[in-house]
Amino acid sequence: MTRAHFSTCPLCEACCGLRVETEGRRVVSIRGDKDDPLSQGHVCPKAMALQDLHEDPDRLRHPMRRRGSSWEPIPWADALDEATEGLHRVQRKHGRDAVGIYLGNPNAHNLGAMLFGPLLLRTLGTRNRYSATSVDQLPHMAASYHMFGHQLLFPVPDLDRCDLFLIVGANPLASGGSIMTAPGMRRRLREIQQRGRVVVVDPRRTETAAAASEHLFVRPGTDAFFLLALVHVIAREGLANLGRLEPFTTGARALFAAAEPFGPERAAVVTGIDAAVIERLARELAMTPRAAVYGRVGACTQRFGGLNAWLINALNLITNHFDRPGGVMFPTPAVDVLSAAKGFGIGRGHMGRWRSRIRGLPEFGGELPAVAMAEEIVEPGEGRIRALLTQAGNPVLSVPNGAKLDEALGSLEFMVSVDFYLNETTRHAHLILPPVSPLERDHYDLIFHAVAVRNTTKFSPAVFPKPAGAKHDWEILLGLIARLEALRHGPLSRAALQARALLAVGPRLLLDAGLRLGPYGKGFAGFKPGGPAGKLSLATLLRQPHGVDLGPLVPAMPERLPKEHPHIDLAPQAFLRDLARLAASEDEPGPKEHGLLLIGRRQLRSNNSWMHNAPRLMSGRERCTLLMHPSDAATRGIHTGASVTITSRVGRATVRAEVSDEVMPGVVSLPHGFGHDRPGVRLRVARQHAGASFNDLADPELYDELTGTAAVNGVPVEVELSPSCSPSQQRSPIDP
Repeated sequence: MTRAHFSTCPLCEACCGLRVETEGRRVVSIRGDKDDPLSQGHVCPKAMALQDLHEDPDRLRHPMRRRGSSWEPIPWADALDEATEGLHRVQRKHGRDAVGIYLGNPNAHNLGAMLFGPLLLRTLGTRNRYSATSVDQLPHMAASYHMFGHQLLFPVPDLDRCDLFLIVGANPLASGGSIMTAPGMRRRLREIQQRGRVVVVDPRRTETAAAASEHLFVRPGTDAFFLLALVHVIAREGLANLGRLEPFTTGARALFAAAEPFGPERAAVVTGIDAAVIERLARELAMTPRAAVYGRVGACTQRFGGLNAWLINALNLITNHFDRPGGVMFPTPAVDVLSAAKGFGIGRGHMGRWRSRIRGLPEFGGELPAVAMAEEIVEPGEGRIRALLTQAGNPVLSVPNGAKLDEALGSLEFMVSVDFYLNETTRHAHLILPPVSPLERDHYDLIFHAVAVRNTTKFSPAVFPKPAGAKHDWEILLGLIARLEALRHGPLSRAALQARALLAVGPRLLLDAGLRLGPYGKGFAGFKPGGPAGKLSLATLLRQPHGVDLGPLVPAMPERLPKEHPHIDLAPQAFLRDLARLAASEDEPGPKEHGLLLIGRRQLRSNNSWMHNAPRLMSGRERCTLLMHPSDAATRGIHTGASVTITSRVGRATVRAEVSDEVMPGVVSLPHGFGHDRPGVRLRVARQHAGASFNDLADPELYDELTGTAAVNGVPVEVELSPSCSPSQQRSPIDP
């Protein structure tokens, strides 16, 4: 008998509502849920791949222990005992910091991991914490911390009322929005264009740029000059307007003084964007009543990502588009993530309280930059990482110079991975602890409701019950915590007993408390327009399987500012000081003669490396190709389909070329997450489409000195025909 379940896709930030039909434990179909108030039936190919993931024969169902190069199953009790004993042994012998932690971005989509992961971090107490944050959104967090007083206070474009949308280094048609949960982006962008314009600034004519009203090519890594020039023109022409935020905003004069030397003519030379175009855009931005500036991964993961995040916020502020309908606003999520984070020991943020051992890179919010991981493992001395815990992460394919990190992981005394794949990273683990599949766990988006373009909330019970003998992520984490505390303080210690009590409680009770204590827990105006008033709780959401529409974004300032930071700072000193580094970059030598700059590429059918093991997502055309402009290809005798070798300071990779004017001259583009040809990896589909790892070319010496973010966009490379490439290979087409 077919049964329908209503769920939410956990594979990217769009959070599309799903209708999953099942027969017994078999998935029959996965489609978009037209009654989901946020996604309204939209869905992308990734959602259908949930079935591939759930049924994947390569997905681990039981704990595994490595013996040399072979693996054997092990009972859960033994696996958890061995994991905690190994971590405890290393910390007792070498100190707390001898254990490192790496967290991947799937944790943000996992209710149990979000609730109980911070408790494990606090239990281990190590300063050697790393995550995908510093290869992704760290500049946004740093800007929010310095400007608004909290690292998680993210302004989000109010797309449904915006008339001018300026996008810098983002591709929401492929990502579904990022730090901007916005399913159905094509419809939303089309509606903006019906009212006004969408402008994209990017070194590649992305899917979003191709659909935009206007696309401007920009040289990789120079966006800060463009953004400063916009500020310069707005200040010079007297167009600045803080509106009602002026009484609690400081630093406007300092911002304008800092931008004064960075005029449009100077920006034009550096960025390749005409000065007259910059001036026109500045006037449009200032004079359009409902406009928003938005930037994401391309603007973050470069040498001046911190400056970009700051300037994007500043532009929205000085054009009176901040905390206003049609501009950028702060969602009002059903669970207040700022309060919830504080309850789990995650505060407003801090920066530079300690630094990495080898290069002295600053921590942010308790994490060190991921570009430091490999050296912190291999370099001897006190504080060296000798054991590692990874959770839902594959840093070998996501951290710069992955080949060096790959080698470093092999030297660890002990390694544990909470993961359900034997991949490029977990193959080095001594123990792999696999959680259930996404369809076997409850789902609630703590983070992504807090960055959504409309206030909604939704709880999705697990589609399938947890299999006998399996464990949820949170059960694994709490099991580790309870055992660690018992080893340290005894099985009847308060901390060990608390961990066991939380095992009995689970995520549902904590989520219910968060909903009841949140902004809608005391009542709100109905589940739909004209509906009855109600109080939000988990029981409420269980009666509303499609989710609850809580209405459009509403102004939230100054109430949303923390009491410790009661004003908006337009000109934080950390960012002002970093402008000297930006100015000095103009005099730095560019790539050597005939050199190129490498940038990444987001693809609709991919987000994380393990998605390459889903047959539905890997069907069709070859995806790990190097985009190259025709003029650059012609000077090297390269044609579409040719095998080419890409060489950076730290690595080399061979892929097929795809010649296209989609990228600007001097720029080449390679997608991330590939490189599945390493020995010992048990990902059969991915190995058939192994490709080359972008991060074997990314240079850990290239990073944003302000925030520590990896600069994986704008990596100097050389490209040439592979020595083994025959004339016939040069002319072979990329599969359609």
